[in-house]
Amino acid sequence: SSRAYEDVSLPIGFGQTISQPYIVARMTEILRGNGSLGKVLEIGTGCGYQTAVLSKLAKEVYSVERISPLLMKARGNLRELRMRNIKVKHADGTMGLPELAPFDGIIVTAASGHIPEDLLAQLAVGGRMVIPVGTEEQTLYLIERTPTEYLQTKLEAVKFVPLLGGTS
Repeated sequence: SSRAYEDVSLPIGFGQTISQPYIVARMTEILRGNGSLGKVLEIGTGCGYQTAVLSKLAKEVYSVERISPLLMKARGNLRELRMRNIKVKHADGTMGLPELAPFDGIIVTAASGHIPEDLLAQLAVGGRMVIPVGTEEQTLYLIERTPTEYLQTKLEAVKFVPLLGGTS
């Protein structure tokens, strides 16, 4: 708690971190663009901080966490805040939530070695995805889906924990 106001990522257990406040705000701003957010998918619930931010801006937020104890912690945090437009699920984030697609926005809070096809397929036409891509050197990307293609915009250098498949 003594470090709560520092603009740095902080450990939240299980080898995971909470992103620094700047990057949470930046990714949310990019995801939102100039419009409002309808249905959003978050990959990597963590402790629920980014989820809570998204819930204030989106009509519906679906969040996936692969680490069960972290998911329980996030559920407790979000329950205390009485946020009603959030659903969190224990699942493999690399797969997204195809049964609930399409999503107007997808935000990925862990770095993937590539842009996952499964997530692209779940993005609505007109939707936006914000994702860190890379292993050692990572770049934040904005993906915008048009009726005919996915437009990729490289944004800035970032550093995230890796996006891992499976659940634990």
